Amino acid sequence: MSDTSSTREAVLEVARRGREAAVVLRALHRSRKDAALRAIADALEAAIPRIVEANERDVARAVASDVDAAIIDRLTLTPDRLRAIAESVRDVAALADPIGEVVRGYTLPNGLDIRQVRVPLGVIGMVYESRPNVTVDAAVLALKSGNVALLRGSSAGHDSNEVLIDVMREALAAQGLPVDAIAMVPGRTRESVTHLMTARGLVDVLIPRGGEALIRSVVEGSTVPVIETGVGNCHVYIDEHADLDKAVAILVNSKTQRVSVCNAAETFLVHSAVADSFLPRALNALHERGVTIHGDARIAPYARAAGISFSSVTDEDWGAEYYSLDIAAGIVDDVDEALRHIRRWSSGHTEAIVSDSATAISSFVTGVDSAVVMINASTRFTDGGEFGFGAEIGISTQKLHARGPMGLSELTSTTYVVTGDGHVRS
Repeated sequence: MSDTSSTREAVLEVARRGREAAVVLRALHRSRKDAALRAIADALEAAIPRIVEANERDVARAVASDVDAAIIDRLTLTPDRLRAIAESVRDVAALADPIGEVVRGYTLPNGLDIRQVRVPLGVIGMVYESRPNVTVDAAVLALKSGNVALLRGSSAGHDSNEVLIDVMREALAAQGLPVDAIAMVPGRTRESVTHLMTARGLVDVLIPRGGEALIRSVVEGSTVPVIETGVGNCHVYIDEHADLDKAVAILVNSKTQRVSVCNAAETFLVHSAVADSFLPRALNALHERGVTIHGDARIAPYARAAGISFSSVTDEDWGAEYYSLDIAAGIVDDVDEALRHIRRWSSGHTEAIVSDSATAISSFVTGVDSAVVMINASTRFTDGGEFGFGAEIGISTQKLHARGPMGLSELTSTTYVVTGDGHVRS
């Protein structure tokens, strides 16, 4: 058997076992799922030294390969981060179970009772980059919603992901549940991803999570249905009616609270009426945190006056998801100009407006076509945990099935249950 054939068979075998496990999970009572989740949380905490040791190998390889610092930050698991991950697992266990929820129900004049109820999607394949926390988030959200998780992280996080999945499978076994409810997709090359993407009939849905190139390749090459998560070219618009103290705080937090994530701001736009009062404060605050400004011609004089790092903005900058201490910046003359800019360059993830004007806010909310719109709040709040979901499996920027942070409900489909009493159609 060739290497290609053996890899394909290994991937399909994991999917087949996952398909069998999905039958068990579909009928599992909430109490069993929640007990398994609590066991996973305890097991992750108990295995912190083991996980950190594996993660250190991944990080060392990344550093030796001169990988960008933002990616290394996303790859790194510290004891504190692992304890936070375990706590998020317990948060998921405490959430309401969406399975069996009646989305709508009614009785027809002929007496037929119709109920639309939530059911698991089945077998979910995750393809993602160097974020081992996604391994846990995806697995536990899938388990809580009655789904199987087939996990294919990048080779950069291979050792971390392998140990995390082993620990979770051990916890499932101890609870008497099928270990194949959580599985690592075998292979460390692009080939195994291709086999997962074409396992139609075994895998019900794929969710890619990572950079633009990864997402595009999965969307364009998969025969399995895909829920598209998107890159985060997020904007902050400072309106002429903004509270400037709030505006500075929101902008700085959106950009610098953590730069290596998709909900970090990559562009800010400021109304010309408040540029003189806002920009000196904002540019200095960003400069103090090491941010480089990529500004338009109207921003340049303010940057020179402040003596801060500045470069002329390009189309590449307007469209960039930096993952770094860089931000594009421009001055606009009204909210409509801001909206035109955002519609041109946005990735459809998150846009924020800072304003005390109900009219400006209404125009912004109706004029923006993104998954999330923030009003007087940081873009960093676009997150399943911050939304009260416990965790998220990704942030969808598409418009079918799910949009925005994806929690438990977004990992379900529905079945119509129709009850009659000998009804026949005439």
